[in-house]
Amino acid sequence: MSTATPPEITSDTTVTPQAHDAARPRPVRRRGQKGPLATALSHGILVVASLIAFFPVAWLVFLSLGPDKDDYLHPGGIWGKATFSNYSFVLQHTQFFDWLKSSLIVSLGTTLIGVLIAATTGYAVSRMRFPGYRKFMWVLLVTQMFPVAVLMVPMYQILSDLQLIDSYLGLVLVYCSTAVPYCAWLLKGYFDTIPFEIDEAGRVDGLTPFGTFARLILPLAKPGLAVAAFYSFLTAFGEVAFASTFMLSDTKYTFAVGLQTFVSEHDAQRNLMAATAVLIAIPVSAFFYLVQKNLVTGLTAGGTKG
Repeated sequence: MSTATPPEITSDTTVTPQAHDAARPRPVRRRGQKGPLATALSHGILVVASLIAFFPVAWLVFLSLGPDKDDYLHPGGIWGKATFSNYSFVLQHTQFFDWLKSSLIVSLGTTLIGVLIAATTGYAVSRMRFPGYRKFMWVLLVTQMFPVAVLMVPMYQILSDLQLIDSYLGLVLVYCSTAVPYCAWLLKGYFDTIPFEIDEAGRVDGLTPFGTFARLILPLAKPGLAVAAFYSFLTAFGEVAFASTFMLSDTKYTFAVGLQTFVSEHDAQRNLMAATAVLIAIPVSAFFYLVQKNLVTGLTAGGTKG
């Protein structure tokens, strides 16, 4: 009896590179993950936007180096004669430090008083349901609709009756009337995001409503307070109309009003204005550096719940 030998089975195990690449699983792109082209495009847009935002600042610094008041008409000639003489003149021969003192007094006073009033107002509307609390917030919003020209005359009369014309306190109160309504709305929205159980825990521990607000709520509201403080500071630091009307002594001018002294009816010392503007940016940049850690968080958190 003979046995049949099964046919030999051969298999080609050689895999070509093309087949290996085709068999390799392609990486799965996760949701929200951008491709290389989209990433490069977004980075390019951000770079262009940053250059556009930075250009006015760089141009102002460049013009401040020109020694002549008409150098802004021929900026190309500044390269060969750039100097810091404008800065030394502003610091030594103008009332720059008086303007600095007035601006800091008014701005920091507005920030302190404005944020204190806005925080208590926003917390009261967020937690307490007194009669007319909704209408009260709308009244605060309506106050922002009046232009400066309409408010100028009645405010001047009120400050004159209170003998607060040409005083820092009078200007601080005027700026608070502008900053407090907006900051109250901002902080009210931020307080709404803080759980009400924290207030109840404070009452269980025997804290008064003000104690709960000061010891429990305010530490949690630092981002919102930082935004309110930054807005109040900028409102007072850069305002011109009220400061030039209510402050009569040139030694009490703020920076925004002091810049106007470089412009007369027949002349404009734009090189000195540019140098002064660069120096003015230093206090604002310093204040921004102090609050920037909480600034972005506060800007976004207050709008999550109304």
